[in-house]
Amino acid sequence: MSKKILLAMDDSDNAMRAVEYIAASFKPEYDVTIFGVIPDTAAVCDMNSPELTPFFLSQQGIFCTMEDKKRELVRDAAEKGKAVLMDSGFDEKRITIKIESRKKSIARDIIEEARSGSYDTVVMGRRGLSSLEEIFLGSVSQKVLHASKGLTVILVT
Repeated sequence: MSKKILLAMDDSDNAMRAVEYIAASFKPEYDVTIFGVIPDTAAVCDMNSPELTPFFLSQQGIFCTMEDKKRELVRDAAEKGKAVLMDSGFDEKRITIKIESRKKSIARDIIEEARSGSYDTVVMGRRGLSSLEEIFLGSVSQKVLHASKGLTVILVT
């Protein structure tokens, strides 16, 4: 039975450091799933109400293209991550890229994928939030870490 790593991926520098950590620290015999969750803007794009401000309505089209742009950025980062892993000896057949639109929340979607895919380890970059932001918002990595009972989670900074 092969060992499986879930790499939570976005387009950040810390996510690329997580890729480099896997390349340097794990054997190429591992299966790696590069998993990205894209924020869902469809609900806002479909809004059409007289209560919406004229400014929002004038900018709505630009906002709606953000999901496509974010998906493209994450896909490009995932492909770059895959290339780094392959350069370090991982077999292309053992690397999967999976990018999905957000269903619940980014953190809960990562946890759900980790549990449903029987992964041994979750590796992700830690975003650098200020202390105040982390108190009020929490970071995705902290939410995954705290909700991942029974899972091994490695945060890379």
